[in-house]
Amino acid sequence: MFILELTYVAPAERVDAALADHVAWLERQYEAGVFLASGRKVPRDGGVIVAVGENRAAMETLVASDPFVVGKVADYRIIEFLATKTAPPLAPYRQQLPS
Repeated sequence: MFILELTYVAPAERVDAALADHVAWLERQYEAGVFLASGRKVPRDGGVIVAVGENRAAMETLVASDPFVVGKVADYRIIEFLATKTAPPLAPYRQQLPS
């Protein structure tokens, strides 16, 4: 599982100009089953996405396609972790520690 942390690197007006395309990209990832939750950080200097994916390389490729990245208005920090405990609705995403 992954935590994707976005940090804005451009003025708010450039972020807002790319927002509709970013939201459309988010929707495609939700439809594909990749994203589980997302939202703005408080204060609004970026965002956070909880995602599932095969591996870090695939996640790096995916975030590179975000219109925020393409438009150079945000950078990503990708944090991979093993979700060994979850709330019951997230049980299908539980992972095992490597042996």
